[in-house]
Amino acid sequence: MTDQSEVYQIDAVGLVCPLPVLRFKKRIKDLPSGTQVDFLADDPTGRQDLQALCDITGHHIEWIQEENDGVTRYRIRLA
Repeated sequence: MTDQSEVYQIDAVGLVCPLPVLRFKKRIKDLPSGTQVDFLADDPTGRQDLQALCDITGHHIEWIQEENDGVTRYRIRLA
């Protein structure tokens, strides 16, 4: 990904723990370091699970935004 304005999006809306984090892990496995990812989820435990994954892997949550219908958008920069 050469254009840093491009953001890869992963939609995990409607999935419940542990499926959102598993989807995230599967979809990012071939993405290069530094890639920005927007991860959308509505699972109530999603924030804790995603933060734990980022703590383990070194990914960085740049910001979190509450959207409509209980969906949360996380902007993550991959380690």
